[in-house]
Amino acid sequence: MVDENKNTVLGVTENIEALLCYALGWVTGLVFLLLEQKNEFVRFHALQSLVTFLALFILSAVVGFIPFLGILVGLVLWPLGVVLWIVLMVKAYKGERYKLPVIGDFVEQQLAKK
Repeated sequence: MVDENKNTVLGVTENIEALLCYALGWVTGLVFLLLEQKNEFVRFHALQSLVTFLALFILSAVVGFIPFLGILVGLVLWPLGVVLWIVLMVKAYKGERYKLPVIGDFVEQQLAKK
């Protein structure tokens, strides 16, 4: 759970910073990953946001070039992305280190290297 006394670079509670990591998808994930150097909870959510939503962005762009199949896949990816976005923001706000199945493991491995 969230420890209200944990320090963050911006001086905001860590659950708010973690929620903001998902606010604009991979863009805010990248911003908070670069800004937040000491809070591991925020860094986890920032990197998970960056990897998840950048992958969805690239996948949507690539699939968009496929004539008929691209439209169908896009119609499935978009609502799934929105639901994932909302779930991740809620979990981060609640102070949960919610880990996505494959991406969460990758994120933990990357953060452990530092």
